[in-house]
This record gives sequence, structure tokens and C-alpha cells, in this order.
Amino acid sequence: MKHAILRKQNNSKMCFVCGLQNDFGLHASFFETDANEIVALIKPNEQHQGYPGRMHGGVATTILDETIGRAIGIGRGDQVWGVTLELTTKFRKPIPLDQELKIVGRVLTKGSRVFEGTGEIVLENGEIAVSAAGKYLIVPFDKITDAVMNDFDWFHHENSDDPLEIEIPEKQ
Repeated sequence: MKHAILRKQNNSKMCFVCGLQNDFGLHASFFETDANEIVALIKPNEQHQGYPGRMHGGVATTILDETIGRAIGIGRGDQVWGVTLELTTKFRKPIPLDQELKIVGRVLTKGSRVFEGTGEIVLENGEIAVSAAGKYLIVPFDKITDAVMNDFDWFHHENSDDPLEIEIPEKQ
């Protein structure tokens, strides 16, 4: 099913997941959709492998964790973040390298301090390779770190290749 993209979330300079200047990172872009989901787009390469030709399970867990954690910010303009309390991951299929992946995250329940969310890594053929469910503490962005975050470290990055809509297969 196709969904319109409502907003692109910020990237950072050096984060392993979204850092655009991290030579070993995933360089993920995160898009908020009209389905109230967040979708990350990545293309893992050999630096992200476990077994030859396959993405490392820890890297798969990392991108799912960040995607679900960012879901609490949908429609809020990066004012809050989800800090992981628990995360359960289920591996279903190997994840090939050098193929665009869609990582979908959503909020299932939300309290005043904690939310629960789920996510999936979707392969190009629409199959779900990995799914996760977690519980996250809702933290204002300015309380995440003692470091000063400025426009050089945390910024909005538009790209002419950014999609206007995204196809998300129905959950299997």
C-alpha cells in the first residue's frame, strides 16, 4: 500500500544509524507517513555484514530500535525521543547486503512517560526479515545528552532523491 510522506526527520553528523558523516554508518533517512508510521530507508553494505553477504543481526536490531524509538516523534518535530527500556527481536529471514530495505516503526500504546512500539525490516520483495517489539521511555530531546546539540550535529537534510510517497507492503 502506498503512503504519502508528511515529513522527513532530522539526521545527525556521527550517529551510527543516521549520521551522514559516519563512514561506517547506515546513513538512514526517516520519513513520517500518513499512516502514522515512520519508515527508515537504508542500503546496508559489506561494512554491516555478519556472515558474508548478510547483514549482521546486531545491526538489524539497531536499525529497528532506532526506528521504533523515533516513532514517538511523529508529528512532533523532534521534540521527544524514545529511550529503550526493553526490545525483543524475532529473526525470520536473512538480510542481503546492497539492497534497499524499508524499516517500519509505529507506536502501539502511549502513556505519559512510556510507550510501546513495533517494527519490521521489509525486504525488496515485501517479505519481513526481522520484527521487533519494545518498550521505551519518552524523553525530551534536549535531555538525551549532556552534549550541546547544534545545527551542525543535528539537522534537517533534504535530498532530491527523497520520495514523496512510500510503498509499504501489508504485514505478513
